[in-house]
Amino acid sequence: MAKSKFIQLVRNLMRANHYSYQTEKNYIYWIRDYIRFHKMEHPQNLSEQDVSNYLTYLAVNRNVSANTQNQSLNALVFLYKHVIKNPLGLLPSIQRAKKPKRLPTVFSRQEISSVFSNLEGEYLLIASLLYGSGLRISETLRLRVKDIDFSNSSLIIRESKGDKDRVTILSAHTTPLLERQLKRCKTAFSLNKQNDSWNGVHLPKALGKKYPNAHFSWGWQFVFPSQTNPPDLITGIRRGYHRHPRTIGKVLNRSFKQSNISKHASGHTFRHSFATHLLEDGYDIRTVQELLGHKNVETTQIYTHVMNKGANAVKSPLDNI
Repeated sequence: MAKSKFIQLVRNLMRANHYSYQTEKNYIYWIRDYIRFHKMEHPQNLSEQDVSNYLTYLAVNRNVSANTQNQSLNALVFLYKHVIKNPLGLLPSIQRAKKPKRLPTVFSRQEISSVFSNLEGEYLLIASLLYGSGLRISETLRLRVKDIDFSNSSLIIRESKGDKDRVTILSAHTTPLLERQLKRCKTAFSLNKQNDSWNGVHLPKALGKKYPNAHFSWGWQFVFPSQTNPPDLITGIRRGYHRHPRTIGKVLNRSFKQSNISKHASGHTFRHSFATHLLEDGYDIRTVQELLGHKNVETTQIYTHVMNKGANAVKSPLDNI
């Protein structure tokens, strides 16, 4: 199915609708898996019941999480709406995967300091942005020079989760680290401009067609450029891109071990800690919601359950004995 014209049609429609590359990969995976589950039957010949049977199979036989089942459903909704041109109706009798209630892992402030002491250079800056500004790893790596506002101590996060933009804070601790990083990037940028074979930096969507000179603009350069220039997914032209998140994850995991942190931590734990510590410091939940870019305040409320002091500052009766 690797060279399937049908799969290529799905891919082209996703790109025409400006879906992210990661979403494209995920949706293609689930659509292929759906077709294989039905023994290579074309999706246009399958009904809502067949979709329900597949989603139930994922929950019961493959024991996928609720989020994974929802992602596969979203992929099939896109398939039938945009490709088959026959949107799904009501899906009968789906066995839903159970979604357990889990609290996010949060670092203490002492653990944050310990982790930072085991990082340096770009990795220290990335960790500072994750914790100091509440960014996701993907948002940090996608930062471009033009999105930094030193005068207002803020960052503009473009096309985040849900294809939304937001503004968040820039820590005074992070500012000198970021200025040094930009100075290194500017040196490399100046050298690249002297190279006739340099094709500039990758631009989102079709912006390169509208503003072809933007590929070579300083403002559009990535703050954390990759050492290699991967080919553009559409044109095939090799352009500058950002660091790979897997590399960052490996370095952060190593620093967690060096800091003797036994919690199940990842780069995203810094974002959880950012929100929790802001609430502990007395900032209102709506402000934290905006900084994180959450659509609903209910999503942000989970951090009130992991604060050192809850809304009622409950104290164990044992401590009064």
